[in-house]
Amino acid sequence: MKKIIPIEEGDFYWTPEGYRCFTEQYHLKRGYCCESGCRHCPYGYNKPTNSTKK
Repeated sequence: MKKIIPIEEGDFYWTPEGYRCFTEQYHLKRGYCCESGCRHCPYGYNKPTNSTKK
């Protein structure tokens, strides 16, 4: 079961299209890569190649 991470200031911002975009701060608190190709992925995941840089 996944641990619920409380949302704090700086964890996300709203895009001009109205989507919530999680920041690197949130991803690091979560502690793992979801392999969704997130814009601010600190784990270096590349969706087209399905690989990580680290």
